Amino acid sequence: MPLFQADTALPSIKTLGECADFGKTVAPYLPQFKSLPEQAWQSSTDLESLKHLYLSTNPAVTAFAFATALSPIFLVLSEVNRNFSQVDRAWSVLPTLFVAHFTAYAHLSGLPTERLDTLLIASCIWSARLTFNYWRKGGYERGSEDYRWPIVRDYVHPALFFAFNVILLCALAVPAYTILLASRLTEEQSTTADILFTRAIVGLVLFEWIADQQQWNFQLAKKEYQKTAKAPKHYTAEELDRGFNTRGLWGWSRHPNFLAEQ
Repeated sequence: MPLFQADTALPSIKTLGECADFGKTVAPYLPQFKSLPEQAWQSSTDLESLKHLYLSTNPAVTAFAFATALSPIFLVLSEVNRNFSQVDRAWSVLPTLFVAHFTAYAHLSGLPTERLDTLLIASCIWSARLTFNYWRKGGYERGSEDYRWPIVRDYVHPALFFAFNVILLCALAVPAYTILLASRLTEEQSTTADILFTRAIVGLVLFEWIADQQQWNFQLAKKEYQKTAKAPKHYTAEELDRGFNTRGLWGWSRHPNFLAEQ
C-alpha cells in the first residue's frame, strides 16, 4: 500500500499568497518524489492502490515525477532516430496534459473545479492550434528536425536540454496547481475577472490562429512563385520577392503569433 496519507497530500493554507509560496506548497512534499517510483511499482497491479497513491501524493510532485520520467524517453528516441527534435513534437501537448492532471486531481479529491475546468478548455484550444500548425508544416514527419538543433547541440548536452525542456513544459502548467490550492479558500468560483481573463486567452489564441493562416497562405504563394515565376492570385511579384509577409496582422507586427503567445 502507498506510504502517503491523503490528508498530507495538500498543504494547509490560509491566504491566497500562501498558494504561491514554494516553501509551503511544494518543498515539504519533495521527499515523496524519491519514493514515488517504488510506490508506483508496488501499486501497478491494483487500480485502487494506484488511485490511493495518486490522491495521497502531492499533485505538483506527481507532475514533476512524470516530467522527469519523460526526459530519458525522449533522449532514447532521439538517439535511436538520430533526430533530436522529439521533445518538439510533444511541446504543444504536454502543458495541457499537466493541466488535465491538476484538474483530474481536483475532481477526484472533491475540490471545486470550475476555474480548472475553464482553464483546461482554454489550454485544449491552445494545444489544438499549435499542434495543427506544427503538423501541417511537417513537424511530425519522420526525419523532421528543428533547424536550430545543430546549433543547440554545440552548447548543451541533449540529455540536459531534454530535461530542461520537459520540466519547463511542466512549469508552464504550475499555475493550475495554484488555482487548485486557491479553490480551497473560497466557495466562490467564476467571477467577472475570470470570465474576462478566459475570453482574453481564447481571443489571443484565435489571434494566433489567424496569423498562422495568413503566414501559411503567404508561404504557399511564395513557393508557387519560386517554381513558376508567376505571382499567384492576390499577391504581387514585389512582395513575394521581398520574402516575408507584410499583409494582415503581419503588417502590424513582424511576428504577430509570437506577440500573442507572450
